[in-house]
Amino acid sequence: MKKLIALPALLAVLALPAHADNYSVPKHAAFQEECTSCHMAYPPQMLDADSWRAVMNGLSKHFGSDASIDQKRRAAIADFLVAHAGGRKTGGTRDANGKPLLRISETARFEKKHREIAAATWQRASIKSPANCTACHAQAAAGDYNERSIRIPK
Repeated sequence: MKKLIALPALLAVLALPAHADNYSVPKHAAFQEECTSCHMAYPPQMLDADSWRAVMNGLSKHFGSDASIDQKRRAAIADFLVAHAGGRKTGGTRDANGKPLLRISETARFEKKHREIAAATWQRASIKSPANCTACHAQAAAGDYNERSIRIPK
């Protein structure tokens, strides 16, 4: 009988790595509308609260674009991102000077997960940059970054 009880527990433990790279993508209309007008809606857990605050406070210079929106909408999206921000799972989210990182691709977790990717791979026309998650993670918009579903395009 003990073997029957131990089997479900063992299966649950073996399944953990499969869930480690899945993020919930909470619904928020303004977040979806504003952010997906230019890029996929990154799961809020990919950055910590301080990083999301910094991103949302710098929309006039948002990675080379002016992504400014009205204050009420900006505050609502910022509150949503902070409420769902990542914690330990993100890894380090501050630069050498202690400032919050603004790019998910600069976090310790991202760098660890992508350390085997050559710099030339990011430059491929089919990928363009580390920010283009959907190039390799077909289900990224749904929060699925599982290693078993990665397809690096040529």
